[in-house]
Amino acid sequence: MTGIKITSTGSFLPGKIVTDSIFDERFNLKEGTTFKKSGVRIRHYVENESQVDLALAALINIPEESRRDIDLIVFAGGSSQQPIPCTASLIQKALGHEYNSIPCFDICSTCLSFVTALDTLSYMIDAGRYRKVLLVSSDIASKGINTRDFNSSILFGDAAAAAILEKTPENESSGILTYNFKTFGEGADCARVRGGSTFMPFYMWNEDNIDDYLFHMDGLKLYEISSKYIVKMFNDALTDAGLTMDDIRLVIPHQASLPALKLIQKKLRIPEGKMLINIENQGNTIASSIPLCLDYAARNKLIERGDRIVLLGTSAGLSIGVMVLEY
Repeated sequence: MTGIKITSTGSFLPGKIVTDSIFDERFNLKEGTTFKKSGVRIRHYVENESQVDLALAALINIPEESRRDIDLIVFAGGSSQQPIPCTASLIQKALGHEYNSIPCFDICSTCLSFVTALDTLSYMIDAGRYRKVLLVSSDIASKGINTRDFNSSILFGDAAAAAILEKTPENESSGILTYNFKTFGEGADCARVRGGSTFMPFYMWNEDNIDDYLFHMDGLKLYEISSKYIVKMFNDALTDAGLTMDDIRLVIPHQASLPALKLIQKKLRIPEGKMLINIENQGNTIASSIPLCLDYAARNKLIERGDRIVLLGTSAGLSIGVMVLEY
């Protein structure tokens, strides 16, 4: 167990709302087809905002006293505002001169970036390397989706979420009990953007290869591969933590798609009421998905201090992560 406490959270959804009916019309489908396929009624898209703008908006929802005396800024996202410098440094600049000299870096494991960063930072904080960390996830999925691909374009939305992390006080018990994280290369091509980096640099783009510069997903294969491993990984994580499902207050999964969430809930035998499903109102917001739901759960008193919760998800790679923690 690592003694780390999530002391505050905040989140933000941009104002442009894209409904399921827009996709029904775009693809000339019967009304309700998009919702039935995705489980998403509304997605929030940016208009002129950047990823840093979304991050700052999420931070505003964290009490000012919690944001004081930060000694590290980490950005955990599936995308970045620009290739160089790291997005965390751009957030630091936007926060103003009082944050100058605070170290910054990014962590990326796509949809699991927030959870991976939480695990990584827990060791640094527990060891005393950093005292108070600002962890931010901010993703703009709408800029990279292939609008001609019905199955993937209907799922995604834009969002940001943030958390303040500190060492757990001696008289408290908050902390990460276990994190089971594995990557299965057989699914590496199931979710990808091939172009834009060194393999296919931006200058190679043309009208014939435009799809390589947009998001591609084979959702069925992703589910088939993840379903082979996720049950054992979930059960192993609970066992490693010395817990059973009866001890868990809430499972907070990555909001991939409603059909996938329902299948996973059934496969993992998670009782009704113990799994937070909020995809209908936000869509799949990549790395922001889990912390967005975590903030929602905290603000709506679905979880309280001392509760044991599970953060669960899959990401491009194909990676699977199961974190058990005491909130």
